[in-house]
Amino acid sequence: MSGALAYWKTAHILSAAVLFGTGMGIAFYCWFGYRGALRSGDIGALRATLRLTVIADAWFTAPAVVFQAVSGVVLMTLLGWPLISAWSVAVWSLFVLTGACWLPVVWIQVLQWREARDATSLAALGEAFHRRFRVWFALGVAAFAAVIAIYWLMITKPLAFA
Repeated sequence: MSGALAYWKTAHILSAAVLFGTGMGIAFYCWFGYRGALRSGDIGALRATLRLTVIADAWFTAPAVVFQAVSGVVLMTLLGWPLISAWSVAVWSLFVLTGACWLPVVWIQVLQWREARDATSLAALGEAFHRRFRVWFALGVAAFAAVIAIYWLMITKPLAFA
């Protein structure tokens, strides 16, 4: 394996791990922070949870998403794989589906953080706040399912040259 290929493969795998791990960490932290704040009635805890969730997505998830796309194209080029094949269309479709779920999730997180920041108490948060949180969760589940499918395609390459 050439030095360039080894570098890009390693960087792509590490970036995928950052993307998946940060996503799982953010989901865990936000979900349990939200549930804990509701149980304790602590609006400050909810504000802090949502603020750090937004920061983590900006600092870790967003750069990893961009790097995944770039490194994926570089790897396909280095390996001499066609940029248009059944496998690449499947991977890119799942990647776009993941983004289509993730972008609204980020927007919901920002809205939730702003609303919690401006609320005087948890009771001041309306039903729309809690409904958005349920949408956030559902979109997150769909995005994670798509990412797992991408991992499967990357590992097995069942359609790589079809």
